[in-house]
Amino acid sequence: MKKLRTGIVGLGRLGRIHAANIAYKIPNMTLVAACSLVPEELEYAKAELGVTEVYSDYRQMLAEADIEAVVIITPSGEHCWQIAAALDAGKHVFCEKPLGVDVEQCKIAEAAVERHPDLTFMLGFMRRYDKSYAYAKQKIDAGEIGTPYLVKATGVDPEVLVQNAIRISAGSGGIFLDMAIHDIDLMRWFLGCEATEVYAMGATFKHPEFKQSDDDETAVAAYKFENGAMGIVHVGRTAPYGYHVETEIVGTEGSIRISAVPEKNLAQLYNTNGVCTECVQGFPERFADAYLAEMEEFANCALEGRQPGVSVYDGSRSTLIGYATTEAWKTGKIVKIG
Repeated sequence: MKKLRTGIVGLGRLGRIHAANIAYKIPNMTLVAACSLVPEELEYAKAELGVTEVYSDYRQMLAEADIEAVVIITPSGEHCWQIAAALDAGKHVFCEKPLGVDVEQCKIAEAAVERHPDLTFMLGFMRRYDKSYAYAKQKIDAGEIGTPYLVKATGVDPEVLVQNAIRISAGSGGIFLDMAIHDIDLMRWFLGCEATEVYAMGATFKHPEFKQSDDDETAVAAYKFENGAMGIVHVGRTAPYGYHVETEIVGTEGSIRISAVPEKNLAQLYNTNGVCTECVQGFPERFADAYLAEMEEFANCALEGRQPGVSVYDGSRSTLIGYATTEAWKTGKIVKIG
């Protein structure tokens, strides 16, 4: 079996998920090289993943490692130049979302992808590869709920992780850029058209530290789409029961709800608290299968010489909408989306 020889840059929490999938769970991929500025992460790659080619310099890895593809799991502000460098070096590229931290950065990535149409580029909007979300898309495309006209999305991180959210909030770009990009992408995907304007607001009731970073602990945005459809996004950082990700698509003939209860599994506990359903506690647990499925699709695309369904332009558009949402939140005004 042909295996896609792959290097990874970035081995934080999500990077380790992708690295382990490549190393042990995807038969047509092999993890050859790893790059990180953190020595402990390189030691992890050698000790736990069996990687022998490790680098602290990304360009050196591109130049020296015997790889055909690069998986980029670095801070968001590094994505676009790293995408361009890898494509210009002749490597297929998978990059985690968001594409970039501003529209100008996204243009750099777009231009690089356009320069290399023979190479595969894929952006990590993994929810499209979650079985429930993919099933919903199939039902919508088959006309099962008529014409979709409203998407309602909720994404709230667990309270147990709030201190980390506070720590990074000053550099996160604000709650919408930090937390709503997946929901923005899914609204576009399910409705099949683009958002044209947005109104947003935020609030902080429990952790005033967010206000010190000019941020909020929870926020809501309402979108109007070019065909008249609507979208509502609720994001937050203080769910007391776990990681709550829920989406509802409403159509003229019915609706679809995904993860109305963010259940850990199909078991229920019967005890002194009544009948209880335990909840998932974070994105690695909720979307473990989706992370694996998207990387499998990337490998297949690269080896078969085709492009995936998620394009660089999906990343650019979601970033543009994210910035418009942030502007609406900051100004309290309805913002037109260019």
